Amino acid sequence: MSEITASMVKDLRESTGAGMLDCKKALVATNGDMEQAVDWLRKKGLASAAKKSSRVAAEGLVAVAVDGNKGAIVEVNSETDFVAKNELFQEYVEDAALVALASHGDVCKMKTFNCPKCGKTFEERLTDLIAKIGENMTLRRAQMVEVSNGVIASYIHNVARNNLGKIGVLVAIESSADKAKLQELGKHLAMHIAASRPLFQTIAAVDPAAVEREKAIFSEQAKASGKPENIIEKMVEGRIRKYYDEVVFEEQAYIMDPDKKVKQVIADAAKELGADIKVKEFVCFKLGEGIQKKEEDFAAEVAAQLAK
Repeated sequence: MSEITASMVKDLRESTGAGMLDCKKALVATNGDMEQAVDWLRKKGLASAAKKSSRVAAEGLVAVAVDGNKGAIVEVNSETDFVAKNELFQEYVEDAALVALASHGDVCKMKTFNCPKCGKTFEERLTDLIAKIGENMTLRRAQMVEVSNGVIASYIHNVARNNLGKIGVLVAIESSADKAKLQELGKHLAMHIAASRPLFQTIAAVDPAAVEREKAIFSEQAKASGKPENIIEKMVEGRIRKYYDEVVFEEQAYIMDPDKKVKQVIADAAKELGADIKVKEFVCFKLGEGIQKKEEDFAAEVAAQLAK
């Protein structure tokens, strides 16, 4: 059997776009014959779909699905907004939210879920869609929320069609109050979250390291003013309170009534409905947030994979 070198794997990857492990398998299966290895990959559908996987997919759609006391949210990316308007892609994203419900928001479980529509796994269905449409697509992330007694409220911004858009929010509310009223409150809170993008739910949930970092920055800024130490301390305390008002959900000014904080709006609703209301959790997905094109060192990557 011919020796399969890192250089051979690198060349095959660059010519087909297939993954390195698949390239290595192809070369082993064809005894190092480059032309036959290309055909091996093409026959398995790996060359056409995988070649697109190096292209950045930062467009796409976010979807939500709610079933009783459970809700799920997913983000599926494509390379262009044009594909996000494709009915086949939209159907896949809609189904992804339903699969996320069945898989407790676990993306790995979602990929291996047997899809009754096509008799394949959900990941294989996406591979077929990539080959059919001709763009890279990724099932990027998912999350599920649940309540024991209450409601799951949802909101979609920049709607493409029902439950599909560019920003998705789920709010899980625990309460024994009237569910229709809770849904109305939850929808408004979800809209607030989409607009204000809180980082934490409560002050207690704020990362202590983030607070210390902010204190250090504010302290240096205050010292530059030449004020006495006791005044500086009060200035820093004031800036930290303002920081909480900006990033903590309960402390934010309510988008529909800026004179009230969110926690006051929830307290008022609890009083009106005659039952405790607790926002258990919320999740907000904004399409493409955090996606950056990664520069790859192909030689180092090939060597690392061959060493396995």
